[in-house]
Formats: sequence, structure tokens, C-alpha cells
Amino acid sequence: MQDATAKTKVWLDMDQAALDAAYDQAVYAPNQKAVHDRRLLMSAITLQRLGEPQVIAYGSGANHTFDLYRAKGENQPLVIYVHGGAWKNGRARDFAVLAETFVCAGAHVAILDFDLVQDCNGDLRPMVEQVRRATAKICAEAKTYGADPARIHIVGHSSGAHMGGCILTTDWVKDFGLSQHILRGGVLLSGMYELEPVRRSKRSEYVAFTDETVEQLSAIRHIDKLACPLILAFGTLETPEFQRQTREFHAAVTAAGKPAALYIGTGYNHFEILETLANPYGLLGHPALRQMGLAS
Repeated sequence: MQDATAKTKVWLDMDQAALDAAYDQAVYAPNQKAVHDRRLLMSAITLQRLGEPQVIAYGSGANHTFDLYRAKGENQPLVIYVHGGAWKNGRARDFAVLAETFVCAGAHVAILDFDLVQDCNGDLRPMVEQVRRATAKICAEAKTYGADPARIHIVGHSSGAHMGGCILTTDWVKDFGLSQHILRGGVLLSGMYELEPVRRSKRSEYVAFTDETVEQLSAIRHIDKLACPLILAFGTLETPEFQRQTREFHAAVTAAGKPAALYIGTGYNHFEILETLANPYGLLGHPALRQMGLAS
């Protein structure tokens, strides 16, 4: 007879409570608020140093804009940054700190705004469509921003890495009439690339997952559309699911014969690892600049 106290496994070896915890960053990152407040402070300081960004619309909605920070010179690389926040938090201005490293190295930076999941009745698909449209506009008009259209890079963290993965696995030919090679590289930190376990977690309380959503927006299922090198990363103090998601996405990409480097941040949690992207000598800042041809 089965032990009456045995807990039902809902994903791999996890019961519901463990799976819910594995998609709740606060459980594994008790300093979440401190890191968040530090990022807002540094973003305010960055705005003082770089000045206000140019806000450019890519659609008709109030949130369909991006903040453009210009580097010196023309024909420079351009970074498109997709912010995280569990799909329900954050605005482009909150992440200004990430622009400075790239701008000072010679890359323009476009930090995307978009509707949050609560603005979309729980549906992630409009959000992904928005960031894809923003990317298409930026690529098409890159020269007007002083950027080289052949050197556009996607960078994303957390739920922004999920959407970044969707951008990088877009069928640009079919859906936008563009070349499949419009993007030069991608840097994805601590993301989700298979939505089935997320669907089974407590995130389904505010995200309206469907079979269609999971199929369409799980980047690991569309690796055939990936057309540029990736840098993938996670921290060893992240939740077990965020670590597994990145490891398995990396393994799937490389098994498909496509280039992907994996960086493991020993001693970093989900929020701390993002800070290394804002440092030109950091665990991820330096590889990102090297991918863009701005560091040796």
C-alpha cells in the first residue's frame, strides 16, 4: 500500500509545493528587494550620467515604446534589452543601469517597454508579439539610430530571457517578411525556455497558459529557427528549475549543432547575476561585449 503521507509528484521529482517554490524567486533570493533597490539607485545615477533616453514608439499602445541610449559614432552595434519581472513587473526606465556598459563600449542600447501580463488578460502571446514587432522595427530602422543593421543583439533576463528566446526563435521570413538572420547574437540570463512546468506552477494563477501558448512560446521547441550564437547563463543560488531550464536549453541548442556558450555564476542568485551584465569586466558583461566585437 502506498504511504498515505507520500506527496504527489507534479513535475520530475517535485510535488506541488516544491514546484511552486522553484518558480518563486523570493524563496531562493531573500535579498530580492535589496538588489532591486540597488538597481533602481544605479539606474537613476546612470540617467544622470547618460542623460534621458530618446523614447521611440513601435506601436500604438501606451507601453509600445523603447528607450534608446545612443553611443558615439555611426554604424555601431545595437543591443535590444528585454527586461524581466515575472511578466508582471518592471518598466524600461528601471533598467537604465544596464545601458551604460554598452554605450561606453560603443553600442547603442534599446530597452523595450511592453504591456505586462495583467494588461493582456493573462495572455503572454500579445507580449511576445509586441517585443517581436519592436525588434523588427529596430532592425529595419537601425541606420536611423546610428546602428549597423548587421550587428543587432538581443539580451534578456528572467521572463525577459523567456521573451528574448521567443524573439531569437521567431520565423522572421514567414511572420515578418525579413531575413532569418536579422540578429547577430543573443545573451539570455536565467530564463525559461519550456513553459510546461511553469504552467503547472503557481504562476498559472496570473498567466492564462493554454496548450497553444506552451507550444508557441517555448523556445526549446523552435530551435530550428535559431540563427545566431547564444550566451546562456544562470547562478548556482537560483531555483533548481531555473538552473535546469538553462542547462537543458543549452544542451538542446548544442545538440542541434548551433553555437551556444554556458556561463555558470557560482555564488550568484537570480537577481545578483544580472548585475554582472552591467560590469564590463563582469561574468557576463565581458562575454556580451566580446560577442558584439567590443572586447577581446
